[in-house]
Amino acid sequence: MGQRGGVRRAVLVGVCVVALGFVPTAATATPGSGVSGTVVAKGTSAGKLKVASPKGRADVTFRTITIEPGGSTGWHTHAGQLIAVVKSGTLTRTLSDCSVEVTPAGTSFIEPSGSGHRHIGRNTGPEPVVLWVTYLLPEGRALSDDAEAVDCG
Repeated sequence: MGQRGGVRRAVLVGVCVVALGFVPTAATATPGSGVSGTVVAKGTSAGKLKVASPKGRADVTFRTITIEPGGSTGWHTHAGQLIAVVKSGTLTRTLSDCSVEVTPAGTSFIEPSGSGHRHIGRNTGPEPVVLWVTYLLPEGRALSDDAEAVDCG
């Protein structure tokens, strides 16, 4: 083998050393400090959630909404999707096709965007409805837009 074998062996060792530099190593995590988090509400969806963000820049707003017993949101629409968690109470929503969705505490739902998705939320129960809502709206748009009531007979 002689000198050629030694050169080959040296090249092979060099290639192996370089290759080892590309092998991922276990990250050494550092403990956090001065950080705390609080789960303010958690809700489970009835099925798969289909979330769509607006085209272009988006405003993301997180809001608490309280609807007193007998109260309602009024008929409205949204320019973007909302992800909502019912923290307490039971929300009753009437949708543009006159179907009714009842959403109790501990559940979540998505409200679709657009003028074709008019709806109203009502509190028909004895305690306040508290919602935690994340809005995904096109930049600069209002959180909701008033809409004409749907005639459900």
